Amino acid sequence: MIKEFTKRSALRTLERPDEKGLGRGNLGVLVARAGVGKTACLIHIAFDKIFQNGKVVHVSLLDGPDKISSYYNVILSELMKAFRLKDDRETRSLMEKNRMILAYLNQSFELRRLRENLKNLSEKAGFTADTLVVDGLDFSKTGAETFEAFKTLAREYQVEIWFSALAHRHIAEVNERGIPYPCNNLDHFFDIILQLEPAAGSGIRMKLLKAHERPVNSEDTLILDPSTFLTLV
Repeated sequence: MIKEFTKRSALRTLERPDEKGLGRGNLGVLVARAGVGKTACLIHIAFDKIFQNGKVVHVSLLDGPDKISSYYNVILSELMKAFRLKDDRETRSLMEKNRMILAYLNQSFELRRLRENLKNLSEKAGFTADTLVVDGLDFSKTGAETFEAFKTLAREYQVEIWFSALAHRHIAEVNERGIPYPCNNLDHFFDIILQLEPAAGSGIRMKLLKAHERPVNSEDTLILDPSTFLTLV
């Protein structure tokens, strides 16, 4: 399954031959309205890393660990269904081994606490993260200094960090580089910016808005399965 996943992973498909994804020390973000699938897409990104034997820490600011774990199980089941597998204990074991969940509910998130938790995971549990996915950070209430601190953390811990950002139908602000609200005034912090939108039928359209320093164009767009976030073939 892992080989087939890699062929149809949205991240692999969008990469150029001379690129290696987001990269350690860098920040990436998914921008989408409510209900389009930000959390599911972050989990797809997490699986992309897990299946390459990378270590992922899923940081949730909205849902508890049990709910996040359930999301992973549901998406893994959908992946198995897509690849016509009845069960794949080895893959489930790989997921459990290579993923940790940290939940900061009721506005309890602080970068200081995240740093402490990452340090404890590494020193006491032997789990050194390669990738962080941060779900539920309110970009409308988060200032530039916080993303500067995330950038410092990414470089210090040599991780790549993916965020989800909530867009709003009634806010149409877009900067001169084509980056929409709520990232239009923060895009210089991010090395990769992706936008998710509903596509015709039941698919999800993923647009590449920024990819490091290279130019992007209208061809950098994929249609994804909303259950697995695999590219549709």
